[in-house]
Amino acid sequence: MTERTFRIGTGPGLICGAQTGDGPALLMLHGGPGTGDYMAMLHGETAGWRAVRYQQRGLAPSALDGPFTVAQHVADAVAVLDALGIAAAVVLGHSWGAHLALQLAVAHPGRVAGLVLVDGLGVASPDGGTAEFGQGLIRKTPDEMLARLAALAEADLTPDDAASEQLALLWPFYYADPRTAPAAPAGVRVSATVNTEGVASVAQSLAGGFAERLRDVTVPAVLVLGEQGPMPLATGREVAALLPGAQVVVIPEGGHLPWHERPGCVTAALTAVRARAAV
Repeated sequence: MTERTFRIGTGPGLICGAQTGDGPALLMLHGGPGTGDYMAMLHGETAGWRAVRYQQRGLAPSALDGPFTVAQHVADAVAVLDALGIAAAVVLGHSWGAHLALQLAVAHPGRVAGLVLVDGLGVASPDGGTAEFGQGLIRKTPDEMLARLAALAEADLTPDDAASEQLALLWPFYYADPRTAPAAPAGVRVSATVNTEGVASVAQSLAGGFAERLRDVTVPAVLVLGEQGPMPLATGREVAALLPGAQVVVIPEGGHLPWHERPGCVTAALTAVRARAAV
C-alpha cells in the first residue's frame, strides 16, 4: 500500500508519520507508551479510509525530547490533524493508544468524530490497568521464557535496549495462541523513559477524575476486546460503561491484537462507527 509521509513541527520537535488511502479521516494511535509505531499492521482493516498514523514522541524519526505527558501526546495528535487539514477524525487507538484517543476526545471533543478502541487501558485502577496487564502477560509466559527475561536484568544493556529485548521476547504472548503469533514488527523499539513518564502521567490524570469526564464523550464508540489476551475484559467494559451508547465487541478467540485471530473485526467496528458518525 502506497504511503505518503509527513513531518510536522509541533513546537517541541517534529512528529513524523504517513497516510494511506482516501475517504473519511482515520487517526491511528499506537500502543505503548514509548513503543515504536506498528499501526501499519492494521492497513488490511482500513480500506475506504484516509488512514493517518505517526510515531509518537520519544522515538525516531519523531522528536526524542519530552515532555512525555498525556497532555503533550494530545497536543501532538492535534498538531497532526491541524497540519493535515483534518477538522475531525474517527480515532482508532490500540492499547495505550486507545486511552490516548479518549484523552483527545475529552480535551478536544470537536476534533473526534468517533472512536474505535482496541483492547485499551482502563480507568478504574490507579494505573489504568497496566499492572494487571503485566500480570496477565506473565501468566501466559512459560517458565523458560521468564528465565530469559530475568537474565535481561543482569545483562549489560541500556534501559531502552533491555525494554526492547523484553518486548521482542514477550510479543508472542500478547496473542491468544503464542504458537501462531506473527513475529514482532521489524525494528519496533521501546523507550523506557517515555513508558515510565507516560504511565505516571496516566495515573495522575486518573487521580484527577478523568474517568468521570468520559460521560461527556457522546460520539459513537466501539470497543473491541480480546478475551484471550493479557488485558482483563473488565478493563474495557469499565470504560464502555462510562461512554454513553458505547458498544462492546468481545472476540472470544482474540488476544491483545485481536485482528490477528479474527481478521475484519476492526473493519466491522470502523463500519459501525462510520454509520453513526458525522464523517
